[in-house]
Amino acid sequence: MRLNRNSPLWLNLMYAPALLLFALFIFYPFMQGIKISFTNWDGFSQNYDWVGFDNYKRMFEDESIVVVIRNTFFYGFGSTLFQNVMGLLYALLLNQRIRTKGITRTIVYLPVIISPLIMGYIWYFFFQFRGGALNDILLLFIHTPKNLLGDPQVNIWIIMFVNTFQYLGVAMIIYLAGLQSIPKDYYEASSLDGASAWQKFCNVTLPLLAPSITINIVLNLIGGLKLFDVIQALTKGGPGYASQSLSTLMYKTYFGAQDAGYAASLGNLMFIIISLVSISALIYLRRKEIQS
Repeated sequence: MRLNRNSPLWLNLMYAPALLLFALFIFYPFMQGIKISFTNWDGFSQNYDWVGFDNYKRMFEDESIVVVIRNTFFYGFGSTLFQNVMGLLYALLLNQRIRTKGITRTIVYLPVIISPLIMGYIWYFFFQFRGGALNDILLLFIHTPKNLLGDPQVNIWIIMFVNTFQYLGVAMIIYLAGLQSIPKDYYEASSLDGASAWQKFCNVTLPLLAPSITINIVLNLIGGLKLFDVIQALTKGGPGYASQSLSTLMYKTYFGAQDAGYAASLGNLMFIIISLVSISALIYLRRKEIQS
C-alpha cells in the first residue's frame, strides 16, 4: 500500500484493466452464485423465490453428499500424493546424465497439453466394458469381460490414475527446475563429509526443494478437488453416486435436474472446501520452508 501511494497515478492505473476483468468474470459471478444459492431458481426461468437456507439444509440432510465429499477428497489428496511422488522420481531420474532424457521429458509432459475431456475419452476406450482394449487383453485369459468403470470399488482409482497420468508432467517440470537450481557445492561438501546418497537426498535435496514441493502440493490439491472432465468422460459420476465429485454433482443438478439454487449451494461448498484445504496447506508448507 505504501508503494502504491508513492507511485504516480498513471502507474497505479496500469492494473485497472486486470481488476476490471477480475470483477466482471470472477467476482460478479461469484456473488451471483451466493445469491442464487438462497433461491429456488431453475436456471432458465425469469422468476424465482427466496428460500433462505433451505438449499443448505437440504444439502446437509442428503445422505449421498457424504459419498460425494469423500470422493472429492479422495481425488484431491490421492492425485496429489501420486503426482508428487512420481513427479519427483521422474525429476530425479531426468536430472541425471542420460542420453534419452530430452525425449523422456517430452513424453511425460505431453499429456498435459491434451484437453482433460479428450484424455478421459482416450482412457474410456481403454477401460470400457464392451470392446475396451484392456478387456480384449483380459479375454485371452478369462471368459467374461470386467466392467471396471461400473465397479464402485475400482472406478474411483481409475479416475485418480488418469488424472495423475495427465498432470504428472507438471509436477516433474517444477521439481526438475528446483533440482537444477540447487548449487553443486552442497553435494560436493556433503560428499567430503562422507554422506551417502540417501543422506544427501534427505539433508540437501529435500530441504532445498521445499518451495517446489509447496507449489506442487497446492496446485495438485486445487486441481484434484475440483476434478470434473475426467469423471464426466469415464463414468459420469456413476454408478449412482459412487464416483461423483462435488463438481460433477453440481453439473448434474444444474443441467440434469434444473435446480440451479441447489447447484449453487454445492458450488459454494466446493469453494469453501478448496479454499480451506489449499490455504491451510500453503500456510503449513511455507512454515516448513522457513524451518528447513
